[in-house]
Amino acid sequence: MMTRIALLFLALFAALPATAASPDAKADAKQTVAAPDKKDVLFIELKYGRVLVKMHPELAPKHIARIKELVGYGFYNGLSWFRVIPGFMAQTGGPYGRTGQTIPAEINKGPTTRGAVFMSRGKDINSADSQFFILLADSPHIKGNFTYWGEVISGMSVVDQIKTGNSLDGSVDGPDKIIKMGLLSNE
Repeated sequence: MMTRIALLFLALFAALPATAASPDAKADAKQTVAAPDKKDVLFIELKYGRVLVKMHPELAPKHIARIKELVGYGFYNGLSWFRVIPGFMAQTGGPYGRTGQTIPAEINKGPTTRGAVFMSRGKDINSADSQFFILLADSPHIKGNFTYWGEVISGMSVVDQIKTGNSLDGSVDGPDKIIKMGLLSNE
């Protein structure tokens, strides 16, 4: 009798839809299905683990070229997550503010959902440089204002552990740092 109950329970459990899967489980499944080309996947090493970002050169070729150039120099290694606003985004990429090179906006139809990656900019829409941010939550209000260039495909739980900033402007005291950032194809 116990065996029949156990088998019935297992059958019912197996038949349940997988809608309650964590964002990371969904991202891992997406990564397995999509099998992205390694030359368009960044890794970001943090003290909490590894984040993989699938870049979309078909949507933002100039921004991707700039990110790859900076990654090639080791520019992001050791940089702080200096602005982290809970429920919105985590920002990095500016050791001294700006590098002095700007990239014209490449506004596209990329999603504004949790895990999406955008270039940061100043008041001028064409002022993106080296800084970028990862959305911590769906943020439809930014649609059309920033260049989308990638998405977290693994490690969103790692991003969630980045130290958050103050409630006024998101600035972080004693911020977490990028240990290493690079292209998966160069490992």
